Amino acid sequence: MAIPVPHPGAHRGRPAATAPAVCYALIALNTAVFLLGPAAGLNPLYGRDQARVCAEQRYEQRWGAVPAELLTGHPLTADQLAEAPEPVPGCPASATPGKHPALSVLSALFLHAGWLHLLGNLLFLHVFGPAVEHRLGRPRFLLFYLAAGALTTYGFALAEAHSADSTRVLIGASGAISAVLGSYLRFHPHARVTTLVPLLLFLPLRFPAWLVLGIWFALQWWSVHSAGPGVAYLVHVIGFMAGFLYACTLAERRPRRTRPRTPPRTRPRDGATDARYPGGTSQRSTPP
Repeated sequence: MAIPVPHPGAHRGRPAATAPAVCYALIALNTAVFLLGPAAGLNPLYGRDQARVCAEQRYEQRWGAVPAELLTGHPLTADQLAEAPEPVPGCPASATPGKHPALSVLSALFLHAGWLHLLGNLLFLHVFGPAVEHRLGRPRFLLFYLAAGALTTYGFALAEAHSADSTRVLIGASGAISAVLGSYLRFHPHARVTTLVPLLLFLPLRFPAWLVLGIWFALQWWSVHSAGPGVAYLVHVIGFMAGFLYACTLAERRPRRTRPRTPPRTRPRDGATDARYPGGTSQRSTPP
């Protein structure tokens, strides 16, 4: 868990930051979708206990991204969905007619499997998102967020095309938020980040962003090959690298500095004082 404290020179020479409206809107939308969906357990329309669990499976298969569907462009049948690894016991799979796989890469960004999944993603978006939104601007940041989410989802689908995970549903905003982390690292590598270290009884310690996010990325890379199913760490790796590389292209395009225009120098009127003219008071000579 980390809370960034911007370096004093991180935004030197720039106007005061405006409110990160896009970040706030994404946080609100993700929260609303989760509370209205079956995963939160608060909507009575999805039932309780086993009925709610089965409704959650159908909900994720309907709105989540399935790699096999993305690669073929067609939704899977009920029999194909039933062959997905680790199915929910006692919940028969059902087809999803009318589903558009290409659009599921966007709808999947707003689905989360539980409270911890939701709060973890929104915490990182709230911590690192405003600085990136300020750097990119609101419209570009929104496009960057959605494009990164789609890119990471398709990248994961290509990587898992011939594996058993090709029929597993992928949900969550982790890919897009990982891209935000990568961009933050490029834009503000020396920003001070206060981090809670579990090995030191959760003492808050301050480290540079390049160290904190570098360690985070190394852990994601290591987890791709060592962790079990359940978390798509490859999505985190793809998103982080994509965000960092995109920020590199922007950092190289430094705007040209133009000297401010100054008004033309004019002589003051009779009796007027002007600091630009030694003596303070100007005089006009008249012919005799």
